[in-house]
Amino acid sequence: MKTVEIIGYKRANLGKKESKHLREEGNVPCVLYGGEEQVHFYAPMILFRELVYTPDAHMVDLNIEGEIYRCILQDIQFHPVSEIILHADFLQLHEGKPVKMDIPVHLVGKAPGVDKGGTLMHKRRNIRVQALPKDMPDFIEVDISKLDFNKAVKVAEIEEKDFQILDAPQLSIAVVEVPRALRGKTDGDELAEGAEGAEEGGEATEEGGAGEA
Repeated sequence: MKTVEIIGYKRANLGKKESKHLREEGNVPCVLYGGEEQVHFYAPMILFRELVYTPDAHMVDLNIEGEIYRCILQDIQFHPVSEIILHADFLQLHEGKPVKMDIPVHLVGKAPGVDKGGTLMHKRRNIRVQALPKDMPDFIEVDISKLDFNKAVKVAEIEEKDFQILDAPQLSIAVVEVPRALRGKTDGDELAEGAEGAEEGGEATEEGGAGEA
């Protein structure tokens, strides 16, 4: 997994007034958890660019006045209007202790339903995963090569490799939706095929129900 370096400086004073002053100077008030005690510090906002404004997951080497901490970004708050970073929480990592992270999903393959005019809907772009830091994946690949109209690939179909998936198994990751212009035609074709099968007296076969979006 890629690593981003953040350089921080310990805070002498805490409080809203001091935090506001730090932001005005282009810094982010931060807290590091997971060690023997919490560490309050601030870091230049520009250093968060590679960590926050990317779809990828990253580890963080946090350098606070020469002391290095291996950690992850646990939580971040933005201003609702200006989108300036208001606050960031980091979690220190320890070898042999599992951690939880949101890992990006990469869709691979080509969905047959898309070739027929359907629309691929990427429902979940991140999956919540628990693993040891050394086993945390950079991303999770999800194969969509079997997705036809109204079919979905779900969390339960992901193979766990040295990590545990925490999201509900029934949640959909991606689904192919039928365009409005084709919905009536698709339904009519399915009814016609069913009627022909009944007239021929053949044994009816029923496909699985539509995947949930």
